[in-house]
Amino acid sequence: MVHRGLSSFRDKKIVLLQGPVGPFFKNLAEDLEEIGANVQKINFNGGDWFFSSGNAINFTGKLEEWSGFFSDFIEQYAIDTVILFGDCREYHRVAHAIASQRNLDIGIFEEGYVRPDFITFEEFGVNGNSQLSRNPNFYKTLDEDQFSVDETTSVGNTFWWAAGYAIVYYFFSALLAPFFRHYQHHRSLSLWETVYWIRSIWRKQWYRLCESGMQNDLITNHSKKYYLLPLQISTDAQVREHSHFSSVEHFIEKSISSFASYSPKDTLLIIKHHPLDRGYHDYAHFIKRVADHHNVTHRVHYIHDQHLPSLLDNALGVVMINSTVGLSALHHNTPLKACGTAIYDFEGLTYQNSLEHFWNDAQEYEIDRDLYQRFKGYVIMNKQINGNFYKTLEESRLKCGVLW
Repeated sequence: MVHRGLSSFRDKKIVLLQGPVGPFFKNLAEDLEEIGANVQKINFNGGDWFFSSGNAINFTGKLEEWSGFFSDFIEQYAIDTVILFGDCREYHRVAHAIASQRNLDIGIFEEGYVRPDFITFEEFGVNGNSQLSRNPNFYKTLDEDQFSVDETTSVGNTFWWAAGYAIVYYFFSALLAPFFRHYQHHRSLSLWETVYWIRSIWRKQWYRLCESGMQNDLITNHSKKYYLLPLQISTDAQVREHSHFSSVEHFIEKSISSFASYSPKDTLLIIKHHPLDRGYHDYAHFIKRVADHHNVTHRVHYIHDQHLPSLLDNALGVVMINSTVGLSALHHNTPLKACGTAIYDFEGLTYQNSLEHFWNDAQEYEIDRDLYQRFKGYVIMNKQINGNFYKTLEESRLKCGVLW
């Protein structure tokens, strides 16, 4: 869908389901209509309603009624294309199954595989459900024009745009909850969400002060003597759907246990909190308790907002479930062990043996640089769009603000 361009949707009859917080899907609908598509939109809560046009349809029924509603909707409007954001939300999971049974085109947006300058748009599924090949030979046999990427436009800082839209989205979701009383979200939709975002801003400043010397100590005194463990957002589908871990805490516990038993005794484990989960969770006490239990308290450190590229350049290896940090690790030539279902988890890019062996094998593991460049280029050309969901690029001529 990315490679064919926006014009490939001309004359299509499209339904947009939930999008990212903010006006991206509203603007996308206008772009699609301008090229000749017939676009419908379904809202599920007050935040969806606020960021949609006046002719959108509200689904206010129970979750168990959604399947029948969506099937009837497809028939009524002769829908041939379904577009949504994220394929693991329960409403989207049901819609995806119905659309697949009817052989409809399915386009799925997600945060960029390659960040910060891209968003993801794939046919059928994203992340663990992606149909991207995991066969290294597929990428090794590509012609150069199939992975050679043109220069892209830098997006810049989008945090404040995303934060502002999130606050508005959650405010109207809470305010209009009586009209969507059966809606089930993947996290709380109460006004307390605003408190979490404010707490995130406060914590960012606090950690900047109390951890000010940590990064310099790591890259000067412990270079190539530590493993980096970047955490996921607690509600991330990569944890719940695409890994065998029941929670972030479960991943932390298993990783510390393995590190304590199998890693070289002169190495450290640096656990880095996810910046977008900063306002919701603090794992400090949990990490200390687990590290104490395994007698590695002095070797396990918990950090928050250090410069990731510098940490990757000096890490002995990276252990993670599945996130964009994985591609960043490969970019910085840092050995990587993916413990979840990742699009880049195959021979030549990531360590394929067990985590227990990774702690000692990481320093000898070599990433196939040519394979990485081919894989990354192919993904950008076919699954990524230059831009962001929250901030409009000045160079874009589209209302949704991306460079398709």
